[in-house]
Amino acid sequence: MKQTTHRTTAWIGASAVLLGLAAPLTLAAPASATAPGSALHWTECRTGAPGPRQQCATVKVPLDYAAPAGQKIDIVVSRVRAEKPAARRGALLLIPGGPGNTSLDDTSGKGQRLPQEVRDAYDLIGFAPRGLAPSTSVDCGLDHGDLAVSKLRPWPAADGSITENMVTAQRVADACTQNGGELMRHISTVDEARDIDRIRGALGQDRLSAWGVSYGTYVGAVYSQLFPHRTDRVVLDSNDDPDPTRVSRAWLAGYETGVEDTFPEFAAWAAAPGNPDRLAETAAEVRPLFLRLAAQLDRRPIPWLDANPEVLDGNVLRQTMLDSFYAPGTRFPALAKLMRAALDGTVPPAPAAPPEDVQQNITAVSIATLCNDVAWPSSASAYRTAVAESRKEHPLTAGMPRNAIVCAAWPHPPRQAPVRITDRGPSNVLLIQNARDVATPLSGALKLRTALGRRAVLVTVNSTGHNAYLANGNACGDRTVSHFLSTGQRPTRDTYCA
Repeated sequence: MKQTTHRTTAWIGASAVLLGLAAPLTLAAPASATAPGSALHWTECRTGAPGPRQQCATVKVPLDYAAPAGQKIDIVVSRVRAEKPAARRGALLLIPGGPGNTSLDDTSGKGQRLPQEVRDAYDLIGFAPRGLAPSTSVDCGLDHGDLAVSKLRPWPAADGSITENMVTAQRVADACTQNGGELMRHISTVDEARDIDRIRGALGQDRLSAWGVSYGTYVGAVYSQLFPHRTDRVVLDSNDDPDPTRVSRAWLAGYETGVEDTFPEFAAWAAAPGNPDRLAETAAEVRPLFLRLAAQLDRRPIPWLDANPEVLDGNVLRQTMLDSFYAPGTRFPALAKLMRAALDGTVPPAPAAPPEDVQQNITAVSIATLCNDVAWPSSASAYRTAVAESRKEHPLTAGMPRNAIVCAAWPHPPRQAPVRITDRGPSNVLLIQNARDVATPLSGALKLRTALGRRAVLVTVNSTGHNAYLANGNACGDRTVSHFLSTGQRPTRDTYCA
């Protein structure tokens, strides 16, 4: 994925391809590289920059932080200057989700939704994390079929078998090892946190404020742990479980809770009178309807030309459910329309997909990060037992959250232990979290809150969807975060925004 024009992702959900939220992407490459020394040479961005005030530059960082004088790679950064120089406090880094997302053009996108007093006070800074174009990029060269989200997410077979999942894990791991190059070994959350500190230094900032979203909350927490006194005001939005013994395994498992938390909201919406996409007379009927339809599609998939895979089966329906729960306001109708079509034995038009090189790049970065952060079990029997238990306890997710992803066959042990998040450091973190979040459920946010201790305050928002601040939250939560960014004042204790 080495292109610099506007790019959009397919209809995929949760944190990039494997675990995170893949929001629409637009990347702008810089017109020149870093100037000698620590100062950045800011220039106009090349084609693809979404706003006229956005500038771009490149930071050189070590490929391997264990050999800092060795080979360097490029990290592309963007900037929109503070709108009121006299009120400027510093730089606000927008840390993207994923792993596999970019914030390069968020400075001209979601950053412009920040209130005026925040835009007056901060230079907004975005970046394309290591491995993600137009930074030095990676690619596993996967087969087209292995790019399907319902394949990358480890949905078991209709009968619960995980044999094909283990075969896929080995095939994908082999491809990444063969085609990904040395950089695949050096993409991890700790590497990204160290890159962020190089960005901070290149910006000439003693301290850095940050707004991390989804997987970006884990990056932000790790950065705050490794470089606590380089942080200013830190907002972590839609928070990952920081369990250092499991890391991404815990995030995948979180879908069980996230779906159960969110499905009643979908059911109520899908049974509401006057809803043109209504599925049932009562909310209580929607869950059994979904389960029956998924089982029916497991037995008799419907051909779906131009989709990947080219069938609508039970797992594609389940994957669409996950995707839809990220943003109820815009995506609930898509799930309902798909269900209505399937009940009639038809399918809607296939969702648009991004260029395959974009999918390849995002997938490679996601895989490298998840597999390099923590060792996953390699035994099929361990996954088989866990999947059977999950299918019984959580039929909506059919065992997927406890199954084996590519990391089960990853040949490289992690180069460092996962970072344990603690309460050591300045008390300058504000967590904001929707009460119902399919990808980063409240239960995981509470664990991060506990780990941070006195360093953090948690604002829980009575809302549904992934990403709270200025997205799927509410006005109370938005006001609280904006006030913190502009004044540094947090609630004195954990708060609930009704």
